[in-house]
Amino acid sequence: MGWLIDLVPLSYTSSVVLIGAAILGLTAGVLGSFAVLRERSLVGDALSHAALPGVAIAFIVTGAKDASSLAVGAGLACLVGALLMVAIERTGRIRPDAAIGVVLAGFFSLGIVLLTYLSNFNNANQAGLDTYLFGQAAGLLERDLAIMAALATTSFALIAIAWRPLKTTLFDPAFAGSVGLPVRALEVAMTALLVIAVVVGIRTVGAILMVGLLIAPVVIARQLVGTLPRVLALAGVAGAVVGASGALLSQSAELPTGPVIVLVAVAGVIAALLLAPGRGIAWRWRRLVRDRRRAETEGTLIDLETALHAGPPPTAEELVLASARPASAVRRALRDLDRAGMLSRDGDGRVFLSESGAAAAHAVIERRDLWSAWLEHGWRLDLPDAREPNPADLRGSLGDQVTDRLLSLSADDGGGGAR
Repeated sequence: MGWLIDLVPLSYTSSVVLIGAAILGLTAGVLGSFAVLRERSLVGDALSHAALPGVAIAFIVTGAKDASSLAVGAGLACLVGALLMVAIERTGRIRPDAAIGVVLAGFFSLGIVLLTYLSNFNNANQAGLDTYLFGQAAGLLERDLAIMAALATTSFALIAIAWRPLKTTLFDPAFAGSVGLPVRALEVAMTALLVIAVVVGIRTVGAILMVGLLIAPVVIARQLVGTLPRVLALAGVAGAVVGASGALLSQSAELPTGPVIVLVAVAGVIAALLLAPGRGIAWRWRRLVRDRRRAETEGTLIDLETALHAGPPPTAEELVLASARPASAVRRALRDLDRAGMLSRDGDGRVFLSESGAAAAHAVIERRDLWSAWLEHGWRLDLPDAREPNPADLRGSLGDQVTDRLLSLSADDGGGGAR
C-alpha cells in the first residue's frame, strides 16, 4: 500500500487515515446494501456491538494487541452473534427485532465487562483496546490498510461469484427455494459479508458508530438509483466519498474521525432525501406546486371559456368574483395565461381568449370529458391487461383504438362526455 500512500499529498498519518476511511466506506457501502435491502439494517448494529467482546477475548488469548488476531476475534464473535440471533428467532416466539436487541445488549455488555476487567491489570499492552468502542482512525498503520483491502477484495470477489443466487435470494427467498437454491446458506453468506464489513470498520469508527456507515451510503444510493448493480456501485462510491471527506474534515478541525465520518454520512442522507432527482422531498414539493398551479390555470381557463359563452367578456375582477377559487389563485392563473399569450384585453379591461387560449381551453375540456367517460364506461372496455390510465393523457395511455371505443360507448349511452 506504500505506493498508494505516496500518491496522497498529505503527511503519512493523514494519508493512511484517508485511505483507510475510503476503503472502509467502500466496503461498508457495498456490503451494507445486502442488509438494508433485506430490511435487516439493525443486524449490522448488533454485529458491530458483538465484535467488542471478540476483541477482548482475542487479546486475553494471545496476550498481544495484534491487529490481525484482534480482527479474527472480532469476526468470530460477530459470527457467533449472528447465529445466536437466528437461533433466538427460530426456536421461540421472539420477533427478529427482539432477537437483535437481545444479542446487541448481551454482547455489548460482555464487551464492556471484559474491557473493564482488562483495565484492572498492569499490562501495558491492553492500553488502547477501548478505542474499538469509539474508533481511533489515527492509530491505523500501513499493515491495517493491507488487511482492510484484502478483506474488501475477498468480499467483492465472493459477491461476483455468487451474484445470481445472492440477488435471487435477496429479493424473493420463496422463489429461490423453489428453484433449489440453498436459501438458508445464502442468507448466512449475506450475514457473513456484513461481518466482514464490521471487521474492516470497527477499528476506524468503533462498535457504536459502525452501523451508520453500513446504512447511510445505501440510503443515499437508493434515493438516486433503482437497480441492484447500480445501488451497490453507488453505495460503494458514496461510502468512499463520505469516509474520505469525513477523515479530511476531522483532521483539519482536529475532531475524532469516526463521529465526523458518520456525521458526514448523515448529512449526505439528508441531502439525498431532500434533493434526489424525482424522489427527493424538494423535487416532490416542486412537482406538487407545479401540478397545483397547472390545475388552477386550467380551471381559470375553463371559467373564462364558460363566461365568454354565457355573456359579454368579463373583466379580471368579475372573473375573480364569479369563480369559486381563491381570488389570489385566479389572479395568479390570469397572469400565467397572459404570459403564455392565451389572453387578450380590450380598452375596457375585458378579458378574451386568444386563438391559442381557445385551443388550450378546448383541449382541457376534451380531456376532462374523456376522463369522465372513462370513469363512467371504462369498466365496459375489454382491455388486454389491467392498467391505470394517466388522467393527463388518457388517449396516450389507452391508445387510439381503445379511446375511440370509449367515446363510442359514451355516445351510445347518450352522455357524449361528462354529465
